[in-house]
Amino acid sequence: QVQLVESGGGLVQPGGSLRLSCTASGRTSDIYIMGWFRQAPGKERQFVAAMPWIGDATYYAESVKGRMTISKDTAKNTLYLQMSSLNSADTAVYYCAAQRPGGGFSNQHWQYDYWGQGTQVTVSS
Repeated sequence: QVQLVESGGGLVQPGGSLRLSCTASGRTSDIYIMGWFRQAPGKERQFVAAMPWIGDATYYAESVKGRMTISKDTAKNTLYLQMSSLNSADTAVYYCAAQRPGGGFSNQHWQYDYWGQGTQVTVSS
């Protein structure tokens, strides 16, 4: 089993920046891909960004390209999401997720096996 804990959410003004962190523990050798998803009230869970636990490829949703950067520090078992130029459409609960080996990259939330509890990001003046 893998446990994921997010942190770093909060209230930020439009145009502002925020960095989310996700620390993995447990059987981290079971992680193949790690990603960020978000879910706004009344909407489906939406892919944001992902990258392999080993390797540097990155994948982004079109809506966040150029504004958000995914990165990791495997020595700290931590995944990051640096967010900038935030706007109200970015308001959501942000979830960290991990996918076990056995498939390629996916932007579909049902393909991910482990989830954090989520952290709220609110963009408002």
